[in-house]
Order: sequence, then C-alpha cells, then structure tokens
Amino acid sequence: MKKQVSFLIVLLLLLQQLQANVKLPAVIADNMVLQQQTTVALWGWADPGEEIQVTAGWNNQVAKVTANANGNWLVRMNTIKAGGPYTLEFKGHNSIRVSNVLLGEVWLCSGQSNMEFPLAKGQGWRTGINDYEKETAAANYPEMRLFTVKQAVSGEPLKNVEGSWGACTPGTAAGFSAVAYFFARKLIQETGIPVGMIHSSWGGTPAESWVSREVLESNEILQPVLTRYDNAVTAYPEVQKKYAADLDAWKKAPKDTAKPEPKKPVDPMKDSKSPTKLYNAMIHPLVPYTLKGVIWYQGESNSARAYQYRTLFPALINSWRKEWQASLPFYFVQIATHYKQHPEIREAQLMTYRSVPNTGIVVITDLGDSTDIHPRNKQPVGERLARWALAKQYGRKDLVYSGPLYKSAEQKGNKMILAFDHAEGLNSPEALLGEFVIAGTDKKFVKANAKIVGNTIEVWSDEVIKPAAVRFAWKPFSRPALFNKAGLPASPFRTDDWPGETEGKY
Repeated sequence: MKKQVSFLIVLLLLLQQLQANVKLPAVIADNMVLQQQTTVALWGWADPGEEIQVTAGWNNQVAKVTANANGNWLVRMNTIKAGGPYTLEFKGHNSIRVSNVLLGEVWLCSGQSNMEFPLAKGQGWRTGINDYEKETAAANYPEMRLFTVKQAVSGEPLKNVEGSWGACTPGTAAGFSAVAYFFARKLIQETGIPVGMIHSSWGGTPAESWVSREVLESNEILQPVLTRYDNAVTAYPEVQKKYAADLDAWKKAPKDTAKPEPKKPVDPMKDSKSPTKLYNAMIHPLVPYTLKGVIWYQGESNSARAYQYRTLFPALINSWRKEWQASLPFYFVQIATHYKQHPEIREAQLMTYRSVPNTGIVVITDLGDSTDIHPRNKQPVGERLARWALAKQYGRKDLVYSGPLYKSAEQKGNKMILAFDHAEGLNSPEALLGEFVIAGTDKKFVKANAKIVGNTIEVWSDEVIKPAAVRFAWKPFSRPALFNKAGLPASPFRTDDWPGETEGKY
C-alpha cells in the first residue's frame, strides 16, 4: 500500500513537471512601462486549455483567459493615468510576478545606424555624441525605462525577442540610442510623465529588411527586391564553392603576391540587409505591445533606390499600423546631407510625409557632415522628433513643430514665387539666400537669386526669362540657411517632377 501511495505521488509530481509553465515575452517584464489610460495587450504561452489569471496592481483588475490549442493566450486590460510603480500577477500552473511597472507613454524607435548610434563612445562608427561624457553622466531618469531588442535575423516571424527593461542610468543609457534617449528626455521634461522606449534598430539596413514578405509581394514596384534576394539564395551554393576555390588558391600562392585575401561571401538567408529578416526577428515579436507611437531614422541604405522608397516607406508605415491595428503616429528623420546621399531620398521622405496621414518629418540639413554619415549632434534630432509628439499627442498648441516645407510655386514674369507651410518668421542669417537654382523649359538649371518676402520666397535669374522650375539644396551635401521663427530648417525640395536619376532603379 505504501509503495502504491509513493508511486502515485511520484506520478503526480511528474505530471506537474510535464505541464508547461506560463511564460511571458521578454518585453513584459520587471521595470516595464505600459501605455497609460488605454487598453493594453498582455500575452504569453501556456499549456493548451490552461486557464491564466492576470491581476493588475493599479486597480486590482482581474482578467481570465484560456490558452488556445497552440498554447497562446492574450488579455487586454484597462490602464489608469500615469504613475506607479505597480505589479502584475500572472497565475496558471505557476505564478509570475512582474514588479516596478510604470504607467506612462510607450514609443518604439527603429531604423538603421543613426538610430542605433549610442549616447556614449563605442566601437567603430559608434563615436559617441557631442559631449558624450557629460551627457552620459547626467543620464539619470528613473521614470525613463529603456528596452533594447537584441539584433537577430530570421527567415520566419518569431514569437519573442531578447532584451530587458531597465531604468535610465548612466550605465543603461550609455549604449542606448542617443536619438531615442533625447526624445524621451524631452517628453519627460515637458510632461512629467514616465516614458518607455523600445529600441529595435540595426546599422546599414535597408527599409525592406523591416517589412514582411507579404508587403513586398503585394506591390510590383517592390517585387524586384524579392526577386534579387531569391536569386541570391539560389546562387549562394555556387558562390561558396568559388570562394573556397579562390581561398585555396590564395593560400597556395607565393607570400609576396599582391592579391588580397578573397572576401568571404555573406549568406543572404543570414544577412541583416536581406528583405524581411529584421521584421521577422525584431518587429513581429513586439506585436501587440501597446504603443503610443513610432519614431524612425533610416533611409541611407535606400538612397540609390530613392524612387522606389516613395512606395516602400509608406508601405512600411501602413503595414506596421496594420500589425498593431492602430493608426500609430509615425515621426521620422529626413536623412542628413552627405556626399554619398542622393537628394531624391530626402524628396521621397518629404513625399511620404505629404501622402501618409499622422506622420511628421524632422529636417536636419543644419546638422549634417559632408564626410561622416553619422552626425554626432543627436540632441536636436531627438528633441525635434519630440516637438512633433508634444504638439500632436500632448496638447502643446503653442509649439512650432516643423521647419518650412515647400507647398506651391507660381510664375510671375521672370520670377517664381514659392509658398511654404510652417513658414512663420521665415529668415536667413545670410544676406543673399543660397542653394537655389532655377530653370526654364529647357531644364538647364543655373544659380538663382532668392529673396524672402514675408512668408514667401521670390526666385529669379537674369539668364532665365520664363522660369519653369526651382530647386533648393538639391545635391548630396549642402548646408542651406533657411529657417522659420523657431529656428527649424527648411527641407530641400524641387518644384518640378521631371524624371530623376533613381527612377527605374529597383
């Protein structure tokens, strides 16, 4: 009898061990920030059919849910106004207590290296922002919480990411996105509300890495991206064989040979620059974490295909909104002028702002570096992004949030009269406005004279009797001096729609 009882006890213990514990995604963890005054998504995994009870510490709200046949579960809970810290309790076969939770504002920040660029000095191109020692030492904001998604590549959408939440200290801020840090700091300084920043970026990556395969398949302008990738995957075995042969020959060659060692090819299926790979590994697993909005800094890697970016960038924004089932505010940085960056990429970004609702564009022509694609002055970038959020999401009606943006042109005699949005107090420190060129119907541009008249600009040249088009700062690098009363710079633009150099480059 005793042996039977002992056997039953052992059996019960084994059955309990076979039961899957309730598990949470990495982004639902200690020190997190949940979006205030809304309904937030909380989710995880358990045994199929297992009942999970979730208790919210801010109002003792209790929600119950049963895991589906695949072991997935999700609840939505109401949050109150900003505050904390609070706890969350998750109970199934096991219990998980999530502590030090704040209610506040949650923003996702993403893009390539200028978003990844950290506050403090790191390796390689991570040279640190201006005055990084001083700024890092001062980065002590317990009400700012930081989460960095570990960089990863995947051929299929993943369920989870690697990362952890931490309060903002000099130690946690040092390696965090400088742009995202300054954005969050400005929001906290202006609103007094806790801010959580989820950082998911990777240097050198094109926008197509950050969207799903379905998005690329559904548009004929974007399909060549997949065709090029699929061809690279097919060709890779032969590329590997050739590399192995070339490497063997190089090793056997006399040591005084001038030939460099062959470069090892990158497997396109493991390449961060390949389409969809970062969406699968670094964006999809974050859905449906409830966000206030998105900030984005990317475009350098799509500069040579700027015409395609007119389609790709809006497709990315709209697909992310579809994923989150929300019209998320999407504020982005127009990339800085640089000797390798075609002006058409900045035009594509400006066109995205004009065509996609609930977006905002930050112009940084005054911050660019002709030879360094990573301008170190990141504080104004983050703060200009915050201006959009403060004006549009946080009720700052008095705040100027954009520099002058070209609106329309009218020909009058030998002059073109240009009108702008956000042009109150149009000004320039230069006596004669530079960076303007003008052309007639022959499309031959010449240097133009330009004069501010109220909130408009008159542009002309004695060489052009009947002007047809004007362009402003239309070259890879320029530092135009045209601002509004808030000191925010004007975006480069052109009044014509003549075929550009990147049209047809897919």
